[in-house]
Amino acid sequence: MEAPVFFQFGKLIAITGVVLLALGLLLMLGSRAGLPGLGRLPGDVAYKGKHFSFYFPIVTCLLLSALATLVIWLISFLRRP
Repeated sequence: MEAPVFFQFGKLIAITGVVLLALGLLLMLGSRAGLPGLGRLPGDVAYKGKHFSFYFPIVTCLLLSALATLVIWLISFLRRP
């Protein structure tokens, strides 16, 4: 018997949360170890004035978007019958 849709959706949300938590911990540990982390890539916009600072990680956003697209495509490709 198949599990209800809400149970499957809840399971997906829980797994996604655990993966995001693990990824966040890895990024935090990597930055403490002196590894260059995401968010400070060449091409990210950073402006620091006298009383104002602005930061927009455009290259980091593009990289993460491409990575997420690749992962989603790979999952859909492997789930085909």
